Amino acid sequence: MTASESIGHQLRHWRRLRGLSQLDLAIQADVSARHISFVETGRTVPSAAMVLRLMAQLAVPLRERNRLLTAAGHAPVYRESGATDPDDQRVRAALRRILRAHEPYPAAALDRRWDVLLANTAFDLLTADVAEHLRTPPINMMRLGLHPLGLAARVGNLSEVRAHLLPRLAVQAGNTGDPFLAALHEELVGYGPPVEVAPPDPADIALTIRVGHRGVELRFITTITTFGTAFDIALAEVAVETFLPADDETARYCHGLAADRSDPADRSDLPVSGAM
Repeated sequence: MTASESIGHQLRHWRRLRGLSQLDLAIQADVSARHISFVETGRTVPSAAMVLRLMAQLAVPLRERNRLLTAAGHAPVYRESGATDPDDQRVRAALRRILRAHEPYPAAALDRRWDVLLANTAFDLLTADVAEHLRTPPINMMRLGLHPLGLAARVGNLSEVRAHLLPRLAVQAGNTGDPFLAALHEELVGYGPPVEVAPPDPADIALTIRVGHRGVELRFITTITTFGTAFDIALAEVAVETFLPADDETARYCHGLAADRSDPADRSDLPVSGAM
């Protein structure tokens, strides 16, 4: 999808991607189906307010909403901070504080394509003994986790992890229409047998990942934090992934690693796609 395509073509694309008819969208947005039809066929140019109203109903990412506004002849309304922007520097400082607060457990800030923007010192636990090309910036978290030469070689319950991550990536690729994510999903699927998704155990609040490190099996649960009220494109696309200990043994081990670390310097300027 490109900004040069008409507003009608782009609206139709997102409506179909969400599996909605013109009538479905019209009901959700409280407009007439005739109006939706006229926009899609180019007989009506929607106002900026109407574009935003329709895009909100279709859960279109902020980056794409700007493209639709431009296609309809309106100015973009969502800003995107750059590396030299003072607001961007404040965002990075806030992310560093969040990542440091999760020490001695691994944590990283990721962009919309799962590339690592920033990471804390404990993130080294996840990159230990993986192939050089997988830890060369920009590090892709999905590829790091599922590539045979990456963390996958040390994951004790790899089939469960694959069954958890790959469907999620497929849904994200479908919802965003991002060809990069679609290609990443296809690549990662090829690294193992077909995924069989078992129904979740109601007693499990989260997937436990078993990771080997120096002959010790560690158990982590992961959390993903996003900034849902963000009106800056770059910030809206950032997620913070944290690995928290699932048992006391893992917690003690991570604290021991932190105590033994010879260079305690914060590494949260680690690599970085240009997304922020």
